[in-house]
Amino acid sequence: MEVAGLRADRVSRRADGRLILDGVVLAPQTGSTVGVLGPNGSGKSTLLRLLAGLLTPTAGVVTLDGTPLGDLPRRTVARRLAVVEQQADTQVELTVVDVVRLGRVPHRRAWTPGTADDERAVRAALERTGLADRAGQPWHTLSGGERQRVQIARALAQEPRELLLDEPTNHLDIHHQLDLLALVTGLPVTTVVALHDLNLAAMYCDRVVVLSAGRVVASGDPGDVLTEELIAEVYGVRAAVSREGPERRPHVRFLGTLA
Repeated sequence: MEVAGLRADRVSRRADGRLILDGVVLAPQTGSTVGVLGPNGSGKSTLLRLLAGLLTPTAGVVTLDGTPLGDLPRRTVARRLAVVEQQADTQVELTVVDVVRLGRVPHRRAWTPGTADDERAVRAALERTGLADRAGQPWHTLSGGERQRVQIARALAQEPRELLLDEPTNHLDIHHQLDLLALVTGLPVTTVVALHDLNLAAMYCDRVVVLSAGRVVASGDPGDVLTEELIAEVYGVRAAVSREGPERRPHVRFLGTLA
């Protein structure tokens, strides 16, 4: 039976003799949004980099439609997977639209100019992220939050089937955090997003995976996973979890650190 989509099968990763990820399994349903949660140092960013093929597992395997990522041509992977990491910078003088056009590189032959389809995808990505009026603005004049939105637009211009986001809301105000996650979860793609904010994860993710010290300690529906007991165990804080809205999504109210 063919295995569809992006999967991590018992992946581990060591670096400098330290075990960063230990036997992680992740198999998002096609079209779903999976939140990867956990405190700093739990392995969230490393897991996303393994899923993107930017790192190689020490053990286990990441597959795309059943084929190990390492066995696929890089261009094939780049056409399928779009990645937005926490920080992006460049010393080259680029405008916003220049950066977004980089998302079309996997779809073009080397040294060939962009096509009408490329420009259509770029314009659509700029409009979706509210950046159409910033297209000609120099990249280096943008704030951190604005740069993050440009990187999201670049990923959307790529027209991926799988989208990997590492803390995409870090530099955004609350309004843009909600706008961004509503945009991402409304796309017809499979999304894996690392988040710190448990309430954003509860609002927008179909499933969550909680990492602690490189291991999966819980996974499933946010309402089942985000309990007061788990938050105390993994984050070391006291919390009250209530159910809100018609979907009865969990809402976390933090009460203080554990003594």
